[in-house]
Amino acid sequence: MGHRGDPYRVRENTLPSVRSARERGADAVEIDVRLTRDGVPVLLHDSSLKRLWNQDRRLAELTHAEVRELTHDGVPTLREALLPVDGRAGDAGRLMIDLPGADAASVRTVIGTVRECGAAERVYYCAGPDTMLAVRAADPAAEIAMTWTTLAPPRPALLAAVRPRWLNYRFGLVSRELADRDHREGLLVSAWTADTRRSMRRLIARGVDSITTNRIDVLSGVLARPAKAPAGSPRSSGVPGGPGVPGGPRVPGKTRGF
Repeated sequence: MGHRGDPYRVRENTLPSVRSARERGADAVEIDVRLTRDGVPVLLHDSSLKRLWNQDRRLAELTHAEVRELTHDGVPTLREALLPVDGRAGDAGRLMIDLPGADAASVRTVIGTVRECGAAERVYYCAGPDTMLAVRAADPAAEIAMTWTTLAPPRPALLAAVRPRWLNYRFGLVSRELADRDHREGLLVSAWTADTRRSMRRLIARGVDSITTNRIDVLSGVLARPAKAPAGSPRSSGVPGGPGVPGGPRVPGKTRGF
């Protein structure tokens, strides 16, 4: 999965960055979505325009028209990311929408936009438990990748309320034991943000189902040259015999699991 698109080549969270990630082999692209002052969902990770656009202005204080003016139309709307532009399909396909700083009202706005664009089947949502509870309340059918930042498993009551399909971990937390535990519970495992070949190969060996990276071309190369499987085990670029990988149960909507 491309992290905010293809940020080492093209400015993150822009339509060209999303397209670049797809052109280099991404099965899905993670984007960050926040709301402008007048309630327009746009692609931006930070709460201000300073880091990416050299404008020391907070997004929540700006209308969409002001954002367009300050960034010369550089910050796309969520709607633009979900719909093809000028007949191009570069922005179609799987998107993981991260919701930094979202409250229940902004979650409802984002989900409403996804529905209006007819994109519910190719979008899933990522953030911590509180935000994912808001997503589940707004859309009982939403696909969820709940970010989890500890080795201790989520409480059963939380899993029952959120009903995530994925648990999303910082890559350094993932062990084979953790991945096996989550798979036994019927959960898929995603990891972020791995940028070296060594860390990518380690995650694959540990059985993750998705890797988020800033270097999608490097990950594509690693997957094209999988490590030799141990003697007696099935060849696989993920969990041997596990979900989302060759030899395991088919995961709807995914072709490779990475």
